[in-house]
Amino acid sequence: MSIYIGNNHHSLYIKVIPEKRERYNYKKERYEKIIPKTLSMVLFYIDKRLKERKFLHALFFNRVIFWHKPKFRVSTSRHKQYSLYIGEFKSEKKSLHSIFYKLKDATSRDRLEIIINSHGGSIEEGRQFYNMIQRKFYNNSVAYLDNHGYSMGAVLFCMADKRIIYPYSNLMFHNYRMVNAGKGGEIVARVEHADKLNTQFRYDIVVKQGFLSEEEYQKLLIGQDFWMDAKELCRRGIATHVVVDGGKEITAKEYLDTFCKKEA
Repeated sequence: MSIYIGNNHHSLYIKVIPEKRERYNYKKERYEKIIPKTLSMVLFYIDKRLKERKFLHALFFNRVIFWHKPKFRVSTSRHKQYSLYIGEFKSEKKSLHSIFYKLKDATSRDRLEIIINSHGGSIEEGRQFYNMIQRKFYNNSVAYLDNHGYSMGAVLFCMADKRIIYPYSNLMFHNYRMVNAGKGGEIVARVEHADKLNTQFRYDIVVKQGFLSEEEYQKLLIGQDFWMDAKELCRRGIATHVVVDGGKEITAKEYLDTFCKKEA
């Protein structure tokens, strides 16, 4: 089963993926006929604590005492794969609200895959993405840079736990742009508040992870843009993996050692 939500700029596909799990199928009373009840209770307590039905005592009693092959029962569980395609996003159009609403239904077992081909968008919606990943997909998100990520698109790419690029992917960091209107005092207060919040937000994602240095970030704040190709993305650790040779996924280090040395 799959679900689609989207428009011209982005789309979300939700796919339910079944998983088969094997668990040891045993009858507790069979063991109690052979071994003392007290020992049986200890063994099953260990089994319960380890949360593993294939534990050694179960296999041992089947083979040695009952001369049976271990029997297993198969149970099916499900998780959802959320595949989110991101182009430009702008909060004034409320273009991502339906997607955020759907993502809030995710459980801790669900996975988020973000495919980015974006010039950027609203920093407010960027913070919403960060909150959603932290709350629903912590340590369970992957981003593909296909083909480029600029501005907030670059920051969004950096939010994922696993970050995959292609040999011609490219990324660009720059300072945010803001438009404001109102009475003089209101504008000053609003700009000061927004600047402090947005500067710290991007600092935590980009600098604390080591993707830009402190010195580079200060240059970014006064107007310098930072453009990066696949080699630079791997060198800085922004990319964790690269897709090469017909879909083969290798680590960033393997890409630098193999493909970039050839170029040199």
